This record gives sequence, structure tokens and C-alpha cells, in this order.
Amino acid sequence: MGSFFAGVKAGTLAGTAYVGGIAAFNVLLLYAFKPEVLGIISQSYPSLCTAIPNGNASAIAVEDCFSSVVAVYVPFAAFLGFFVTMVYAGIFGGLYEYFPGKGPVSKGITLGVIAGVTLLFLNLAGIDFNFSARVVATTFFVFWTFAFGGLLGRLYRRYTREIRFVSRDEDSLRVLVDRRDYTGKTRTFAVGSSHNVRADARPGSSFKEWSVSGGVGVEDPRSFETTMEIEGDGVLIAQGAPAH
Repeated sequence: MGSFFAGVKAGTLAGTAYVGGIAAFNVLLLYAFKPEVLGIISQSYPSLCTAIPNGNASAIAVEDCFSSVVAVYVPFAAFLGFFVTMVYAGIFGGLYEYFPGKGPVSKGITLGVIAGVTLLFLNLAGIDFNFSARVVATTFFVFWTFAFGGLLGRLYRRYTREIRFVSRDEDSLRVLVDRRDYTGKTRTFAVGSSHNVRADARPGSSFKEWSVSGGVGVEDPRSFETTMEIEGDGVLIAQGAPAH
């Protein structure tokens, strides 16, 4: 179980760069292919957008329609895209350890691909108006999606710390963090966060003390249930008392 809030924090920065880059690239693409775009707009919406005044009071100039696409549609699509990336960033943080990959970057890229496919499915990845633009936009989108995933993973790692939980006798003494059994596992937590930690001793065994190393600390090393504070990567060890 990772840190949902660290995922959202990382997603805010990475997601802004991701959807902002897509929006900016789409605007550049629209202007680069403006003659073709104007033709497509006038053909697709002849009653609304026209290049030649035809006496239709409801019709507006095709240039104004083009400006609406740039100033309204592209930002609106970016807003929706940002919402999608934030949802996935929260999921990424909360389920970080379950994502495939050996490190934060590879895990982030996995999430980035999932988010990118979702944007494609929702038609939020870009504006498709001819073959040349499609090739250019697809190439950029694939590259930018991988970059987004890598950045998300790096930012998540910056905002979290890895803690390994060890019991000297896993059969008789378990380590519970916020009521979850993390004995023998490594989990990520937000920097500066505090969590309840408990040594769960089986019948016939007893708890002695907590041992710590690195950037993890406990309020009361002698108490079987105490508060763990996260400032850096570290190891938390539950020591059992000798059996009598």
C-alpha cells in the first residue's frame, strides 16, 4: 500500500506538464495545418461556419470557428485530460507496490501507458484531421506519454520513502502498520507522515523493543504499539523477548 496523497501530489505536477504539452502541441499542429483545418471546418459545419458570407444570420466566419477550436475546445480537452491523469495518479500512489516494474520509473511508465490509452479512448489525446497530422501527433503522443510516466514515477519517489519491516521471528511476531501486516515487506510512505505500528505477538511469545535504522523513527521503542515517523528510507525491526 503506497501513498495516495503522494501520488496526487506527483500527478499534479506531472499531469500539468503532460496535458499542457499535449494542448500546446495540438495548437501548434492546428496552425501548421491551418488551411486544411479551415477547409475541414467549413465542410463539416457549413450551416455554422462559412468562409463566404451567404446571408445566413446564424453563420459565422470560419476563422472565428478556428479560433474557438484553439481557445475553447483545446483547453476544455486539456482540463478533462488533467482530471483523468489525477484519478490515475491517486490510484498509482495508493497501489504503487502492485504496479509491475522494478522501480518508480518503470512503474510510472506502466501507469502512463494506461492513462494514455484512456485519453485515446475518450478522444482527448489530440485533434485528428488528416494523415500527416495523425502521424506527427501519434509520434509526439507516444513519446510524451512515456515521458509523463517516467516523470510521475520520479516525483512519487521524491515525495515518498521506502521502509522495510522486519521481525526477528516472523512465526511468532508480526509487524502491523495501520492494521495491515507488513512483516517482511517494503512499503512506501509520504515524507513526514506518521503511522500507527504494532507488534502482534502470538501466544507463547512476547515483544521486547523496536530497532530502527535510516530515516524511520518510533515514539516509544519499548511499547508494542506506538507511532512511526517517516523522514527517510529505513528499516523497522520488531525484537521479540526470549521465551521462558
